[in-house]
Amino acid sequence: MTDVLSHIDGVPGFKVAGVHAGLKDDVALDFALIVSDSPCTVAGVFTTNQVKSAHVLVDMERLQKKRTGYRAVAVNTKCANACTGQQGIDNALQMARWVAEKVGCAEDEVLVMSTGVIGTQLPMDKIKRGIELASEKLDAGQDAWKRTAEAIMTTDTRPKLASLKSEDSYTIAGIAKGAGMIAPNMATMLGLVVTDAALPEADILPALQKASDRSFNCISVDGDTSTNDTVLLLSTGKVAATDIDAPLEAVCRSLAQGVVRDGEGASKFITIQVFGAESDATAKAIANTIAISPLVKTAFYGGDANWGRIMMAAGRAGVALDPKNVKLWVAGGEVERRELLLFSDGMPTDYSEERATAIMHEPSIYVTLDCGQGKGHAVVWTCDLSHDYVSINGHYRS
Repeated sequence: MTDVLSHIDGVPGFKVAGVHAGLKDDVALDFALIVSDSPCTVAGVFTTNQVKSAHVLVDMERLQKKRTGYRAVAVNTKCANACTGQQGIDNALQMARWVAEKVGCAEDEVLVMSTGVIGTQLPMDKIKRGIELASEKLDAGQDAWKRTAEAIMTTDTRPKLASLKSEDSYTIAGIAKGAGMIAPNMATMLGLVVTDAALPEADILPALQKASDRSFNCISVDGDTSTNDTVLLLSTGKVAATDIDAPLEAVCRSLAQGVVRDGEGASKFITIQVFGAESDATAKAIANTIAISPLVKTAFYGGDANWGRIMMAAGRAGVALDPKNVKLWVAGGEVERRELLLFSDGMPTDYSEERATAIMHEPSIYVTLDCGQGKGHAVVWTCDLSHDYVSINGHYRS
């Protein structure tokens, strides 16, 4: 498998556009359109929040009826179109209808996504303008993909793109947005992955679910699951594919990690590996609890080697854990390395406080926890919690 790139040179059969439709007050790009020149097979994974945005309800209903024949996806920012009642549903359907008119397809061959403030209605005049502008600027090149990734951003500071060309000559590429309201329960974000690889209707959803469970569902910024989480996978099926699981997972992982790296106010990228648990599910529960703990995350931000907070979080994960069997290491970087053993046999080790503090000040930190109970294993990625996170979210609507 070739390396994942952080840009998209193009995907055969797809054209995209990112434009400024006036949804944002400044001249920032705020509306995106992705169009396939042939019908696609599509799968989607969505938020587990019971309060779902209009676009999630519309897309889920469409994909339950059919997974083939789709031609386009439209994405708006600034307005989440969530908690907007029947009017929100009607607006989402109208958005798809206008796209269909411009693309030249049926309205049920279009999917839509929204992101932004909850509780506001879509400004439909600006949505229509965005569709008109984007349909005129559709292109297949690298710059068009970058603009499209920028056009779906909200509090993100940079676009997230990933692509890979396999040895079988098919391409997988994706864009994502997300920086806050991120939890590993369909990680809070919008993601769109496209490929010319052949993915049969029966296989595409299991492939996306598997990739998502190992990527988008393994990240956390603040532990909140939003109303709008959506990841879509579109396949034109033009190129025969022998094994797409690993390449698809690699692209999704790159996008998911990009969300964590760009977490609101984040200054550190943190990997948490838990092994030796009773099961993989148990390991993931422990890792997730550590990842979302405000006390753990603020210690990372302050460079404080307060490992007791990690043990505290592990112990409240709601699963069996015997501290006498636990070992805890920290290391700098993003590659597994058990450098400094902090806790073992139910008590702290004779570690170097100076070295522990130095590790906690590094931009990337790797935490390893051995539960000493079984073969369960999990890895999640998170970030620290800073003053800037509070500032960003304390004034989000203003």
